[in-house]
Amino acid sequence: MLHDNLILILILLLGVTLLVMVGQKLKISYPIFLVLAGLIIGFIPGTPHIKIDPNIVFLLFLPPLLYEAAWFTSWKDFWEYKGAIFLMAVGLVFITSVAVAYASVAFIPGFTLALGFLLGGIISPPDAVAAAAVLKGMKVPKMVSSLLEGESLVNDASSLIVFKFALVSVLTGTFVIQDAAVDFVSVAGCGILIGVAVGGIFYAIHRWLPTTENIDTVLTLLTPYFMYIVAEHFEASGVMAVVSGGLLLSSQSHVILTSNSRIKTVSVWSALTFMLNGVVFILIGLALPDIVGDLGPDYPILKAIGYGVGISILAFLVRFVWLFSTARITSFFNKKTRLRYQDMTWHSSVVIVYAGMRGVVSLAAALSIPVMISEQVHFPLRNLILFITFVVIFVTLVIQGFTLPLVIKLLKIPEPKHKLSEQEQANQIKLRLIDLSLDKLKTDYQHQCTHNELMVNLKAELQHSLMEKKDTLKAFKNGEIDKGELKAYHEIMLNLIHIQRDELHHLKSNKNYDDDIIRKEEWRLDLEELSITSI
Repeated sequence: MLHDNLILILILLLGVTLLVMVGQKLKISYPIFLVLAGLIIGFIPGTPHIKIDPNIVFLLFLPPLLYEAAWFTSWKDFWEYKGAIFLMAVGLVFITSVAVAYASVAFIPGFTLALGFLLGGIISPPDAVAAAAVLKGMKVPKMVSSLLEGESLVNDASSLIVFKFALVSVLTGTFVIQDAAVDFVSVAGCGILIGVAVGGIFYAIHRWLPTTENIDTVLTLLTPYFMYIVAEHFEASGVMAVVSGGLLLSSQSHVILTSNSRIKTVSVWSALTFMLNGVVFILIGLALPDIVGDLGPDYPILKAIGYGVGISILAFLVRFVWLFSTARITSFFNKKTRLRYQDMTWHSSVVIVYAGMRGVVSLAAALSIPVMISEQVHFPLRNLILFITFVVIFVTLVIQGFTLPLVIKLLKIPEPKHKLSEQEQANQIKLRLIDLSLDKLKTDYQHQCTHNELMVNLKAELQHSLMEKKDTLKAFKNGEIDKGELKAYHEIMLNLIHIQRDELHHLKSNKNYDDDIIRKEEWRLDLEELSITSI
């Protein structure tokens, strides 16, 4: 049994890798291509049906994917746009749930308000991975990606809380809005506290225990699981625990991780999240045959598809109205908000609305609905809810995902007027780092810069660039430098890299520079340090 399952897993992983390569060749975003491929493969006769265990999705896949997203989310941008993120990740989730609940009762026979809220909680959170994959390489304002990233970190938690309360309401037949509101705050708040506490423990381990790059990498892999499991054990939000803890440790990565650890950790996490995302998207497609087979005769497939398409359109319209109305209202009454979002044009708002694609969290939540309420009573309309969820995922992910690049091209989004371009930011940061290094050489290493041939060449390289670098290589080749000078050169270079990295950390609080640009410079410094320490 174990042998057969292992072979199936290996085939699945290999298949995902090959399909992604085919998708890249066809220039189709891999989440869309994998869902379509899974659909086709699932209906091929003889293909083994893969049952998705929602507990595996929530426990195995969700913590590392959330942690990786939190790690690479800019805390500065998250805090800058916290108001809009909260309105999208919490307010929009609840409004969507309410709209879906009442629309379901009105148009789908047999639906109760509790079942409607259950469906609303399932389909309300957009999938950030899908949107990021579709938007990759496309020219969109930094504010758009920041808002989508921030929304994705919180909306899973708020939607799953709505889902859990609605599920309890269906199972028990009772629902008190005041209790639900209080429980929501306590569940989310306790999740944040637990995430920060567990993050603090792992911070101490990284900071004060003798770790290596391999140990640091393993610790980063364990961290999100501990955050999620501890929070869920105390009936708090595991999602909020992973997000808050991930943001905390990410902000201290320059302190707790060495350059070697950062390089290895980024490489490992990049491969891991790619594979996890690939697996979950192809599983979405592979799950359809079983969902269709369980639909039953009470709801013809065409009618069920109509329900799903209708819910998809409703969710899109609610997102459109909510985003445009809240943006206009808050800007009208608050001058600071108006200045903060002065570069947020209607073009950007359309992209944010269109990027509301649903994914694996919605499917996992739907699959986690119990089959039976009791030994004699089946859960009402479970199969229909599953099918509608899949249709919503298909419509929002595949159809919107396919057309989003065309929409962006037609919109011709204008460049932000009040922010430096990425090239200007990168050039300014490099100039500041070079000036800082030259000042350091002049004040602390004047003697070395006069008598050490390597340091003479280093100073000239910072001032004149490429030609002087060739002189340094020539000096090495001719044997004009002894071991003492080489050791002193390496020590000074490491010192300069250290102060440059500290300066980059301080620049993270400067609103004129994007974290993405600063992170690229950190990566460059890490590689420079590795080239010295590995000799």
